[in-house]
Amino acid sequence: MTKRFGIASLVVAAALASAPVKAQDTVIGFAVAQTGFMIPYDGDGTRMAKLWVEQMNAKGGLLGKPIKTVEADTKSDRTEGAKAGQAVLRDGAKLVVVSCDYDYGAPAALQAQRAGVISVSICAGDVKMGVLGVGPLAFSASSTAQSEGAALAIFSADTKKFTTSYILLDDSVEYDKSLCAGFEWMFPQKGGKIVGKDTFKNADPSIASQITRLSGVMKTQKVDEIILCSYTPGGPSALRQLRAAGIDLPVMTGVGMDGTFWLNAVPGLKEYYVAVQASIFGDTRPSVNALTDAFKAKYGVAPVSQHAYPIYAWLELWHKAVTKVGNLDAKAIVAEMEKYNREPTSLGPRSFSKELHIQAALPLVINQITGGTGKVVAEVEVPEIPRNVLYRLQK
Repeated sequence: MTKRFGIASLVVAAALASAPVKAQDTVIGFAVAQTGFMIPYDGDGTRMAKLWVEQMNAKGGLLGKPIKTVEADTKSDRTEGAKAGQAVLRDGAKLVVVSCDYDYGAPAALQAQRAGVISVSICAGDVKMGVLGVGPLAFSASSTAQSEGAALAIFSADTKKFTTSYILLDDSVEYDKSLCAGFEWMFPQKGGKIVGKDTFKNADPSIASQITRLSGVMKTQKVDEIILCSYTPGGPSALRQLRAAGIDLPVMTGVGMDGTFWLNAVPGLKEYYVAVQASIFGDTRPSVNALTDAFKAKYGVAPVSQHAYPIYAWLELWHKAVTKVGNLDAKAIVAEMEKYNREPTSLGPRSFSKELHIQAALPLVINQITGGTGKVVAEVEVPEIPRNVLYRLQK
């Protein structure tokens, strides 16, 4: 898959290349990964945003002017992310699209905040990608990771009838911590019990000691499932080691481990479930499937994960706010977006407030992946996540 995303990065770079920017153009800057491990997370979201730009320009652009794009490669590095943010701002960006993670997207978003420009992460799941961690001009196009964790807990208890869970947390990024926090909040409310918890780092080559401790718990009490809070490449590595050790318990996780791009790392994978906003395996909503079809028609391939979709819905809302305000004044646009309460989009209703520039409650779907493909097995309505859980104040 490395080769595929090497090609994909070139495609993204070529797609983002545009004619010279003129002063009157509306400019969207992409400070995202074109190289490095973040490509699977940033690549398709960037291309979906470019599809939206193409569609808008076919309708006359924004405020009667064409939308242009500029770009800079973060190289999947936090320091380079800040430089990329500065670069697209120098090129005139009036909206900065940043990487699909708080830890890797915030450096560019902070540059936009300092310049008085709105930023949006392609799909960061930590609440700090917004007012709390960056500033009042920052958004995430995604839902909170806590919502994903809560959806997994509801699905585990209500659909699978599981009563005990073991948590394996990759604590290298904030997203993973928030995903597990959502599960730990909701599962006990559904009558479930968390019988153990362990941690590892995404870069760890081995989780042998964690597997030994998990095996010890399995010998003394019932364990129905593993909640794996991680992302690639460390998450698939951990999953492969679990299966190689003969641990075939169902594994549930969030969007950090959605998609088809890594599945060959765990041959014959089964009993694997992922909470997502949109399914690449045939969504239950025609509007989502229409986006998949449009993406495939433009790029010749379908999206490889759910990370392609959230930015499209966010751009729909941004466009609506800009049109209402009548100009590109960042504070006025943000104030308009903060009025949205279950505003319709292609992915369903979205809401913002002065405190939260990320979705804290929305319907999610559960993908079950078997081998190299998947299917939607449930739709879960996630309740509003309490502030103490969103900000991980829960002890």
